[in-house]
Amino acid sequence: MSDLDPDAPLARTAASSAVEAIGWRYLLGTLCTSVPVTSLEQALQLSAAAASACTAAADAHLRIDVRPDRVELSLQTRATGALTGRDVELARAVTAAVAELGGTTGGATSAESARPVQMLEVAIDAIDIGAIRPFWKAVLAYGDEPSGPGGDAIIDPTGQLPCIWFQQMDEPRPQRNRIHFDITVSHDEAEARVKAALDAGGVLVSDSAARSFWILADVEGNEVCVCTWLDRDERDAARAAESS
Repeated sequence: MSDLDPDAPLARTAASSAVEAIGWRYLLGTLCTSVPVTSLEQALQLSAAAASACTAAADAHLRIDVRPDRVELSLQTRATGALTGRDVELARAVTAAVAELGGTTGGATSAESARPVQMLEVAIDAIDIGAIRPFWKAVLAYGDEPSGPGGDAIIDPTGQLPCIWFQQMDEPRPQRNRIHFDITVSHDEAEARVKAALDAGGVLVSDSAARSFWILADVEGNEVCVCTWLDRDERDAARAAESS
């Protein structure tokens, strides 16, 4: 039985703490894990077991990406775009079902997997978000995110392509690109990922917001943020206190 309210939204810290020991990681309001396999047949067997473990809640919470070398699993309360105690319950059930078939949930770091669990977002700088958002929504055939900062983000309804969010600008900044990537990784992968990028010729633009994110760039100035959930609950609480 879960010690969490199945219907209550979870803060980042609570969500991460609840599942880290069983091989899942918190990424962008989602619980994620990867299970290595040796064949597509094995991947399908594990996927079926994961879906069965979620029973009637599978359609509303579970997403499965099946490949011949791995099965990637994610959990979120899709109707609200939030993470709840129910998702933690399901992560525990899925982990047990996968283990019964000899599988192991994990893949959080580059030490465990050649391609650790991660999520990609694209950020677009905008002076007037309302003026450009409909264009991007139409050209990508995207929909509204169920919940998000300011309600501006748009998402692929199938969950296959990255989320697009809009960064409010007071004035144009011609010295930087107007579009950049945000790659969210597990909290225990971030520093290794930053080091790998710098070793590959990247430049550290800023680490003032680490451990929440590091801003990196290639040698021509194209930027990417390596992001985690760390310290964001505290930042949110501080902002709320300032505005109260």
